[in-house]
Amino acid sequence: MFSEAIVREMARKVERPIIFPLSNPVECTEARPADLIKWTEGRALVATGTAFKPVPYQDRTIHIAQCNNCYIFPSVGLAVVASGARRVTDAMMLAAARSLGDHSPALKDPGAPLLPSLEDVPRLSLDMALAIAAEAQRNAVAPQTNLEELREKIEKSFWTPAYPVYRRRAPAAGRAPA
Repeated sequence: MFSEAIVREMARKVERPIIFPLSNPVECTEARPADLIKWTEGRALVATGTAFKPVPYQDRTIHIAQCNNCYIFPSVGLAVVASGARRVTDAMMLAAARSLGDHSPALKDPGAPLLPSLEDVPRLSLDMALAIAAEAQRNAVAPQTNLEELREKIEKSFWTPAYPVYRRRAPAAGRAPA
């Protein structure tokens, strides 16, 4: 899909072409990140649907982001629950995308991946949910509150995958274990 001719034309017209070959599995991807980097002289911002190793290019290493729905959808759900939004608007989805974009490592380092690491998603979800919930209020699909109250509701609604450790009790003297 992303042929060399098409990619070179994109690179001729924009400084940092954004290319998302998202198909899975690897053998079905529309283009290989190494080719995209080469054809754009290292300027492409690439995110793929499958994990790829970093691409060495000239004197640097370019990390390839894996685009995944876990970046936006959990934050949208959190924002809807915490804010009491009645529906999800296009503007709320745009707020999610903008918030995610504000956290792009590539903004500070051209060799960094376009998207934050998956390990950062829980931390970013709070910021993104606040942006989405605030947009829900601006769109009048959620009850109005102040930003601090909205932040508190989001933090209280945030699910953390932490489970208590249960230990088996030793059997009482003279009793067989249960």
